[in-house]
Amino acid sequence: MPVERILNELKKYNKVSSRFTDWRHISAKSGIYEEFPEWIEDKLIEILKEKGISKLYSHQASALEFIRNHKNVVVVTPTASGKTLCYNLPVLDSILKNENSRALYMFPTKALSQDQLTELYQLVSALDEGIKTYTYDGDTPSSARQAIRKKGHIVVTNPDMLHLGILPHHTKWMDFFGNLKYVVIDEIHIYRGVFGSHLANVVRRLKRICRFYGSSPQFICCSATIANPRELSQKIVGEEFVLVDNNGAPQGEKHFLFYNPPVINKELGIRKSLIKEVARFVAYFLNYEIQTIIFARSRLTTEVLTSYLKDFLAKTGRPKDIIRGYRGGYLPNLRREIEKGLKDGEIKGVVSTNALELGIDIGQLDACFMAGYPGTISSTWQQAGRAGRRSNSSIAILVASSNPLDQFVINHPDYFFGESPESAVIDPDNLSILVSHIRCASFELPFEEGEDFGTKKLRDVLEYLEKEGVLHCVEKKWYWMSEVYPTEEISLRSASVDNFVIIDTADQQEQVIGEVDKASVPTLIYEGAIYLHEGEQYAIHRLDYQNQKAYAEKVKVNYYTDAQDETNIEVLEVFEKAEESNMEHAYGEVAITTVSTCYKKIKFYTHENIGFGEISLPPEEMRTTAYWLALTNDISELLEDQESEDTSFNLSSGLLALSNILINVVPLYVMCDPQDVRAVSEVRSPFTGRPTIYIYDNYPGGVGFSEKMFELRRSLLQAAQELILGCGCEKGCPSCVGPIDEVGIKGKESALLILREALS
Repeated sequence: MPVERILNELKKYNKVSSRFTDWRHISAKSGIYEEFPEWIEDKLIEILKEKGISKLYSHQASALEFIRNHKNVVVVTPTASGKTLCYNLPVLDSILKNENSRALYMFPTKALSQDQLTELYQLVSALDEGIKTYTYDGDTPSSARQAIRKKGHIVVTNPDMLHLGILPHHTKWMDFFGNLKYVVIDEIHIYRGVFGSHLANVVRRLKRICRFYGSSPQFICCSATIANPRELSQKIVGEEFVLVDNNGAPQGEKHFLFYNPPVINKELGIRKSLIKEVARFVAYFLNYEIQTIIFARSRLTTEVLTSYLKDFLAKTGRPKDIIRGYRGGYLPNLRREIEKGLKDGEIKGVVSTNALELGIDIGQLDACFMAGYPGTISSTWQQAGRAGRRSNSSIAILVASSNPLDQFVINHPDYFFGESPESAVIDPDNLSILVSHIRCASFELPFEEGEDFGTKKLRDVLEYLEKEGVLHCVEKKWYWMSEVYPTEEISLRSASVDNFVIIDTADQQEQVIGEVDKASVPTLIYEGAIYLHEGEQYAIHRLDYQNQKAYAEKVKVNYYTDAQDETNIEVLEVFEKAEESNMEHAYGEVAITTVSTCYKKIKFYTHENIGFGEISLPPEEMRTTAYWLALTNDISELLEDQESEDTSFNLSSGLLALSNILINVVPLYVMCDPQDVRAVSEVRSPFTGRPTIYIYDNYPGGVGFSEKMFELRRSLLQAAQELILGCGCEKGCPSCVGPIDEVGIKGKESALLILREALS
C-alpha cells in the first residue's frame, strides 16, 4: 500500500530520517463492545443493525446508562469514535416514546451542523416515524422558519444563531422550550477563551427561558482530549457533569512522526524554512497519490503553502486544482465545493487553517501534515485524527518551526505523548461579556429580585444598567427600556461584530472574494498589503475603513507582506500580587494601545526582506487583564551592577528575550492559542518603576488567562529556563529567545541570569 511504501522509503533515506526526533508507532486496536440496553426502542435498534451497528462501543454504553439516570454527560474520546451515537440514541428514543419531546443540537460552525445533520437524517428517514429534524441558522429560508419553530423535534443550530435568532424570539418557540428535554453541545473543547465565556452566558439565558416555560433540559456534551473536560462543561452549563472517557472504538494503525528541519546557520540558530520543508514533503506524497491534509497556523502560511504546491503541480504538468486552500474568510459556497472534492477524492491535498480540525466529514484521508505545532496537544491530536481509516495505516507528521514552543515539543516527545497538562480556560463573569448578556437576557425576560443568573454580580449589573437608562425597576422587576436590539451588538467569537469585505475590482465588476474580522485589518488588508486567496495574489489599493471595505486587484508579484506593530501598556488596577524569589508577581486590569506602523515585503521561496511600506491606520485600544513580573529593587540593583561590570549582560535584551520565551511556554500550561496572549517588556515601567514584563490576554476584558499565569508563575519560569538551557545555539536564536537581530547578542545569557535570580 502507498502509505507503507512511503514509510519504508522515509526510513531508508538517512538525510530525512535523521531529522525525525520521534517516530511513534500506534498499533491498531480492536473495539470493546457491549449490548444495546433494554430500554432503547426495538425499532431503533433494528435500524442500527441494518446499518451494520450490531453492538455499542463501551463508551457509548456508559454514556447511555448515565443519560438514562438523568445525569449530564461529557463524552471524551478520539476523532471518529462514534460520539454522535451517544446523543442521537437517547434523543431519538425519547421522541419515539413521547412525540412532544424536543432536543436542541449545538455545533460551533454552520458547516459542522450541516455535516452532522446528514447522519441524523439517515436514521430519522429509516425510522419513518415522522420525527422532524431541521437546521436553523442564518441560511434557513424565512418561509421555513415558522414550521421549524412549531413542529421541529430536533433543531440543529450554532451558538451564534441561538444568541441572535432564537432566544430573543422565544415567544415564537414556546412549545419547543416548554418540551425541551435534551441540549447537545458538540466539540465543547472549542469553547475556550472569549468564545467559551460568551457561550456560558448564552446557556445561562437558555436555561432561564426554559425555566420560564417549565422545562429543565439535560445536557450532553462531547469533547476532544483536554485536561479538564468535566470542569469546562460544568463552567459552561453551570451544573454537575459525569465524565465518560472509556473509549471502546477500534483504531487503525498510525505512524506519528516528529520532524525538525536542519539548522542552516548554527551561530544564529536558523533552521531551514518550515514552509519549504512541508511543501517538499507534501509534493513527495502527492507523487504517490496519497490524499493528504496540511494544517497551517495562520491564514498567511496557508496561502503561501497553497501557492508553493500549485507551482509544483504546474511544473510537473498536473492540474493545479487537485490542491486547494481552505480557511476562514472563504465564502461558504467555495468551502462546500472543497469539502465535496475531498470526500469524492477529486482533490488530493488541502492546505487548511484549523477550520478543518473539527469533525466535518471530508472522508478519511491517508496522511496529515502539521506545518508547525498547532498550539495545544488537543488540537494536534484532532488534526492528526483527520488521517486514518480503521482498517488501514495512516501517517501524521508534525514539522517544527524555529518557534520556541515548536522546539520544546519537538525535542520533548514524551511531554506530548504523555498525559495532557492543558486546561481550557473561560471566564463567564468577565464584566464586559457578562454585562452584554445581562442586557440580552433583560430584553428576553424581565429580571426579578433574587433571581439566579449563575453570578454574584447580577444585582450590581442590573443597578448599573438602570442608572444607564437601559432598564427600569418596577416592584422589584427590571424591565428593558431601550429601543436598541442588544444581541446585534455582540459577536460571540471576537471583540468586534464588524467584518470587512475584500472586493475584487477587476473589469469594473466588483465581486466579494472574502472577508476578515476588524481585528485582522491592520495585519491583512491595509493599503499596500498583498492579500493571498487560493494561491492568487491581490494588491489592496484602497481601504474604506468607515464602510468596512477593502478594494483589491489581482496582481502577479514575487513577494507577500507582513505587518509590524507597536504596543503601549498602562496598569489600571491590581487584583492580586505576590513577592517571591527576587520578583514581584501580579495580575490586574490594563489598557493596551496598539498601532501598526509598517509592513515588510517578503520574497517568495527565499523569504528575504525586499522592502518596506508605511501603514496609516488609527490605533486600536483595548482594556484587558495582564499578568506581570517585576524585578525587585535588590535584583534590579544586582543586575545594574552586572550590566556595568559584565559585557555579557544587557538588561533590555534580557527582558525582551525572556518575554519572547514566556509567550511561547504559556500555551504549554494554559489551553490557549499562541495568539491569545501578547507580551510587552519595559526596562523601567512607569507603573512599577522597575524592569517589568507584561503578558496580557489579547481580548477585551480578559478571559482568565492572566489569572492562570499568575497561579502557574513558577512553572512558567522553570519551563522557560529549561527551554533556553536545552537549546544548542550560542547567543540566542528563533528556537529559544528569538532571533539575534531582535534580542541582541547578549539576550540569551541575560535572560538566563534573570531567570536564575528569579528561581533562586
